[in-house]
Amino acid sequence: MRPHFHFTPQSGWINDPHGITYRDGGYDTFFQYVPGQTVWGPNCHWGHARGRDLFSLEELPVAIAPGEGDGGIWTGSLVTGADGKTRVFYTSTSEPDIGIGRVRIATPDDAEWISWSKGDFVVDAPAGLDLIAYRDPFLRQDSDGWRMFVGAGDRAGTAMALSYRSDDLQEWTYEGVALERSSAETADVWMGALWECPQIIDVDGRAVMVSSIWQADVLYYSGYAIGTYEAGRFVAERWGRLTWGDSYYAPSFFRDEQGRPCLVFWMRGIEDLDAGWAGAHSVPYILSIEGDVLVATPHPDIEQYREPGATGLAADITWTPDAAGLRLTSGGEDAATLELSGAGELIVRIGDAVHAFPASGEVRVIVDGPVLEVVSRGGLFGAPIAPRGDTLTVTAGDDSDVTVHPLAR
Repeated sequence: MRPHFHFTPQSGWINDPHGITYRDGGYDTFFQYVPGQTVWGPNCHWGHARGRDLFSLEELPVAIAPGEGDGGIWTGSLVTGADGKTRVFYTSTSEPDIGIGRVRIATPDDAEWISWSKGDFVVDAPAGLDLIAYRDPFLRQDSDGWRMFVGAGDRAGTAMALSYRSDDLQEWTYEGVALERSSAETADVWMGALWECPQIIDVDGRAVMVSSIWQADVLYYSGYAIGTYEAGRFVAERWGRLTWGDSYYAPSFFRDEQGRPCLVFWMRGIEDLDAGWAGAHSVPYILSIEGDVLVATPHPDIEQYREPGATGLAADITWTPDAAGLRLTSGGEDAATLELSGAGELIVRIGDAVHAFPASGEVRVIVDGPVLEVVSRGGLFGAPIAPRGDTLTVTAGDDSDVTVHPLAR
């Protein structure tokens, strides 16, 4: 069973989205891809897809593959410079030490970005930090030039975003640690021993660092910091957790057609191994800041797929949580149930698994075949589900405030 509105590979394994770009009336997106298998492997490629929006992506040929000095093509960033030239900055890895990558450039051979040529290695891990991990370059343009931030973790358990500066996107100077935090610190939220895909961005006039939380080869969740940023240095004022559950990881920042700040996540556990594919991407989210909280809201492009009276397993549901709860049923069995606890948490039950995460105000519930996403101002919860039939029934208490928008193409 495939979702209709969450991107999945035709075959093989996908994980991190990256390089999401709006141009020429549609979106290009790239992603880590391992063809021919349904488990991750270090020989990642850069897959490529395009669509008029991020709910209707069509997979294209592999953009960048291992070889020419690369054992694996891992996560990176895409920018277009003042010269009009598009460049990808990706993590090049080689065995046996795949944890310490190198940053390399690739450029497109054609206007459709189908074929790419590899260029120079431009950044290596700095000496003297005793690093165990180094990867995932993210670029932004500042008033004094380009900045690149690379995720890193040292042997002492400190997660870091390292800063580099360039005038021309070719020659880079290491500036030092942009932001760091020990895995021993737990104030506000625990942020792990390595930040994968750390991205320093601007949201509603505030500086935000968003990343994935890693420790000892365990992938946890997505967290963030809100603070101030200037000239390659970020000062955190508050730390927060953005996602709950075992599915969301590797958020990728982009700006949409209107320039709004957005994220897309890799969703783990969405797969059909018998059909030969594994991995999905979340719906896109628009970011905002309310008080000192980073809030993610489903991108309004999803609303064009609302079709009253449609039947199937996809719906966009608006619900005000209460103790009566919300039941999502397919084939006469519960696919998931949600209810508000006495402590004000949202309790999500999927089979025998019970999850809890903060609820605040109105909740959006997006169901798309085997995918469940629950959206609150308190954060995001995502998980795979297993519908038993080909239609979805939504049931709420008599006094519940709930609106169901079926989704269809």
